[in-house]
Amino acid sequence: MKKLILVGAMFAMQAFTPRPLEAPIPLCQTSEHDMAMLGADPAFQMLHEAPLPFHYAGKGEMITFATSDGKPASAFFIKSAKKSDKWLFVYQEWWGLNDHIKKEAETFYNDLGDVNVLALDMYDGQVGTTPQEAGKIMQSTPKERLEAIMKGGIAYAGKDAKIASVGWCFGGMLSLQSALLEGKQAVGCVMYYGRPEQDVEKLKTLNVDVLGIFGKQDKAPSPEMVEQFEQNMKAAGKQVTVKMYDAVHGFANPSNPKHDPTATADAYKNALGYLKKKLS
Repeated sequence: MKKLILVGAMFAMQAFTPRPLEAPIPLCQTSEHDMAMLGADPAFQMLHEAPLPFHYAGKGEMITFATSDGKPASAFFIKSAKKSDKWLFVYQEWWGLNDHIKKEAETFYNDLGDVNVLALDMYDGQVGTTPQEAGKIMQSTPKERLEAIMKGGIAYAGKDAKIASVGWCFGGMLSLQSALLEGKQAVGCVMYYGRPEQDVEKLKTLNVDVLGIFGKQDKAPSPEMVEQFEQNMKAAGKQVTVKMYDAVHGFANPSNPKHDPTATADAYKNALGYLKKKLS
C-alpha cells in the first residue's frame, strides 16, 4: 500500500512540474480547455511581459448591450460623427480591455473617418496587469461567453452594419472568429499574431480575405503555424495576405517592453490601408 502511495505521489509531482522553456510552446488561445491550460502555462506566460503603465484620456465611452446568454456585455465605443453603417470591431490582447486598447481604438477611429469603432470587453470588466493575472482571467473565461459577446456586438451594430475587425494576440484569434460569425456582414479582418483557425471547413465559410501580421521570432503562433494557415486558407478557397516581421510576440504593443516601433509603424500602415479599402 505504501508503495502504491509513493508511486502516485511521484506521478502527481510530474503532472504539476512547470514546462521547461525549451519545450514546445502551445499556440495562442485555442478551445476553452486549451485556453485554461495555456493560462496556467509558465512558458506561455513568459511570452507576455507585464505592460508598462498607461492612462487613456480621449474620445469614447463605455456602453452595455445584450447577449444571447442573458448576461449583459460591455464595450468601449466611439461613434462616427456622421451616421454610418461602417463598423470596426477591436479585440483586446489577453490582458483585457485596458487603456492601451482604448487608445488603439481611437487611433483607428481618427485615421479611418466616418466609422463606428467598438472595442469589445471580452473579460467582462476584468483586466490583468501581470502575466499571472491575465492567465487566471483567460482560464476563467468560457469559450461560450466569448462567442456570446461577439454575437451581441454584431447585433448591437445592426443588420445593415458592414463590419471589419482587428485584434492582437488573443484578440487576433478573436478577430478571425468574429469574421466567421459576422457572415455576409463581414467586410475585412486583420489579425495580429493570433492563433489561426485550423478547420478548413470553417474557413470555407469566410466572406472576406484576411490580413495576417506576424513575427518571425514568435513561438505562439510560430512561422510554421502561419505557413500552415496559408495552406489551409488556400485549401478553403480563401485569400490571406501575410506580413511577417523580424520581431517577437506582441511587438506592436507600445506598452510591451519589447515593443518594436519600426515594425509597428509598418504593420499599422498595412492594416490601415487594408481597412480603408474595406470600409470605403
